[in-house]
Parts: sequence; C-alpha cells; structure tokens
Amino acid sequence: MHEEFRKLAKPYLVWLYLLAVLPAVVMFGLIFLDTEGVVIETPGITLENFLYLAEPSVLKAFYNSFKFAILTTLLSAVFGYIVAYKVFRSRFRNKFLILVILILPMWSNMLLRIEALGNILERHNIITDLLSRIGIHIGVNLKGTEAGVLIGLVSTYMPFMILPIYTALEKIDFSLEEAALDLGATGLQKFWKVVFPLSLKGVVTGGILVFLPSLSGFAIPYILGKGNIILIGNLIEQNFKEMNYNAGSLLASLILIVIFAALLAVNRVDKEGETLL
Repeated sequence: MHEEFRKLAKPYLVWLYLLAVLPAVVMFGLIFLDTEGVVIETPGITLENFLYLAEPSVLKAFYNSFKFAILTTLLSAVFGYIVAYKVFRSRFRNKFLILVILILPMWSNMLLRIEALGNILERHNIITDLLSRIGIHIGVNLKGTEAGVLIGLVSTYMPFMILPIYTALEKIDFSLEEAALDLGATGLQKFWKVVFPLSLKGVVTGGILVFLPSLSGFAIPYILGKGNIILIGNLIEQNFKEMNYNAGSLLASLILIVIFAALLAVNRVDKEGETLL
C-alpha cells in the first residue's frame, strides 16, 4: 500500500523539483554571478552583489518590512485572540460555522479585497457618501499612509492567527479550569495561569503564519500605500521587472532563509501540527 502511494506522489515530486527547487537553486546561483539581464558579464564567482544590501533604499525597505510585520503580528495576536476566545466561549452549537464565516473573505481574490479596502480608506467612498446623505460628514484619507497599509495587513492576515489559537483553546482539558476554580482562583487568574499558557502554542504558530506574509508581501503596500511605502517585497518585484536578477535573487534568498527558519520554529513548537488543523 505504501509503495502505491509513493508512485502516486512521483508526479507531484517532479513538479515540485521543476517549479520550486530548481528555480530556488538558480536564484541562489545568481547571487554570486555578475549578469546583465540573462547574459553573464564576468565569468566566475563574485561577492560584489552583497554590496547592494548596504544601499539606503534596501536598508529602509528592510526596516519597513520588519516594522510592519511585527506590528501586524502583535495587533493580529491581540484581536485574533479576543475573537478566538469569544468563539471558544460562545454557546453556539456549530462553532465551526462561525469560523467559516470569519475566514470566508479569504476565499475571494486577495487583490479584489485590497482594492475594495483601498476604496473604503479613501476620503470619498461608498460609506462616507451614504453617511453624508443623512447629515454625517466624515472625511479621512488613509490610503497612501502607514496606517492604511497596517489596516490592510491586519485585516488580510488576522484569520491566520484566529484559527491556530482557536484550535489550541479547543484542545485544553476543561477539568484543568475546574481544578483552578476549586483551588480558589478567580476567573481572571484561571485565564492567565491556565488557559493562556496552554494556548501559547497557537499564538506562536499563528504569529509565524502572520509574520511571514506580512514581511515578504508586496501587493498590499503597493496598492494601499500608493507606492509611498516600500517593503522588501516591492524591491524584489522591482528588481526582477528591471531584469536586475542578481539583486532580486539576493533579496528573495534572504526571505527564503527567514521562511525556512520560521518553519523550523513551527516544527519545534508544534511538532504534530495540532494548531494547524
């Protein structure tokens, strides 16, 4: 039976090597070559491409990427935990249906969702127009600002935080909470000393799932930031568009290293993948 499954997996492995592993190897090799587009200018290995990392624009992009990724992760952890805990404590019989409703927007095209959110963040949008008809005038333009980008990142990636936290909460033995109450703990003490520590695995897993796309994405800062806020993902896109494959490969490889490190962290925190279910 195992041999039959291995045979069925072979086409997948072929596509994996061709579309994922091979491009990654080529990209890694381009870091050490001097090319002009697809033409190799100077044969041999060079380390001059690493000087690109010291340019002010690159340092600024790294700073912006880590700043927005950290802020997005922290805000998603706070709001995501509140939502997950409320669903966990709710009296709904079918809590899975509530979770499906929460993640339902993720099933639509992300670019369409970002464009729609960008329209809402502009000074004149469908919401402000409806409010103005009843005498309420609100005019705040968040598109093109850091606040607008942060709102887009949190609203897009927070479901990745909610699901692992909810799964971790569901796996807590209720008898432990009863024991804490029997020993004289208050409701708040029970939460901080029993529930929260046992759900930290979900917070860590969700944090990594939110941090990675927030760090490497380019669509949200490009659309909601209107080109005013450059993240590392925007630089990678720009370099490949301009056929500067060496610089683009260097930045992309660094992001891959961060991703692999994060995957190792997830494997260490949640070896059985319990919080990903």
